[in-house]
Amino acid sequence: MDFKAEFIGQLHHNQEFDFTAKALELFHYQAQHNPVYKSYLQQLRVLPQEIKALEQIPFLPIEFFKSHEVITDGFAPEVTFYSSGTTQQSRSRHFVSHLSWYTTTTKLIFEQAYGPLLDYVVLALLPSYLEQGSSSLVAMVAYFVQQTGQPEEGFYLHAHGKLLQSIKQARQRGKQVLLIGVSYALLDWAQKLQGSEDFSGVTIMETGGMKGRRREMIREELHRYLRQGFGVDAIHSEYGMTELLSQAYSKGEGIFRPGYTMRLLLRDLNDPFDIGMHHCSGGINIIDLANVDSCAFIETKDIGRQHPDGSFEVLGRFDNSDIRGCNLLIA
Repeated sequence: MDFKAEFIGQLHHNQEFDFTAKALELFHYQAQHNPVYKSYLQQLRVLPQEIKALEQIPFLPIEFFKSHEVITDGFAPEVTFYSSGTTQQSRSRHFVSHLSWYTTTTKLIFEQAYGPLLDYVVLALLPSYLEQGSSSLVAMVAYFVQQTGQPEEGFYLHAHGKLLQSIKQARQRGKQVLLIGVSYALLDWAQKLQGSEDFSGVTIMETGGMKGRRREMIREELHRYLRQGFGVDAIHSEYGMTELLSQAYSKGEGIFRPGYTMRLLLRDLNDPFDIGMHHCSGGINIIDLANVDSCAFIETKDIGRQHPDGSFEVLGRFDNSDIRGCNLLIA
């Protein structure tokens, strides 16, 4: 068995591992076997053998996923995920050798936060992702739908009446309902409903993003509108992006808890190489151990605040970053 297959297998079969040790193991592998990351380290004059702590690891700027093929060792990808983007923007690409490595990771992370998928009916309002295609989010939701064994359809473009009927049908069967949607699509429906239907017991989960269909708004404002429209006490959120294969989930108030394969380190807003727990807020760097095929150490364009228990909030984006539709709202 090669290193990557063995590494991801260990992650899937044991969720109680030493994160620091696994991250350093993967760093030293990718520093040698990922040509783009290896070149980046060389340009920084970083000697991999001298890296002994997570805070010492250089994080690859997320823009590299647009301009380069970020691949650890050559392989023929089973799937390539693309970011949402627009026609004016180039789209990030994430090459994945085994789709099952991704879907199994997403299932384990979701069930760690919400319990068995077999207890759910998963319904999705993700029109723009379906229209553009090759979305990691759509692949994740499609796998969740398959895992539930539900008779209801999983995806709904704009058929709100049919979607509402599926929700009622699932609740009659005693199932928990997860309604996951891009922000503008959920907001469109919520403003039509205005609290006219009963959504008690339905988990409403937004994935961020107005896609240019509506004005951007802070998360608190969006959640207020969604709570009013759907008549629920809390709006859940998913934090994920094309360049990452792991997710974080919020059960309300915009407080995210990363999956067991993910960890955040904040960096100084003015010095990207000043990384560590001494920052209460700053640029978000992510270690994603599921990124065995690409690069596990990603410098995102998000700005966040981290709490002592490892949970975090997304406060906004750097001014010069693209408006992205898959993981957050501008604040």
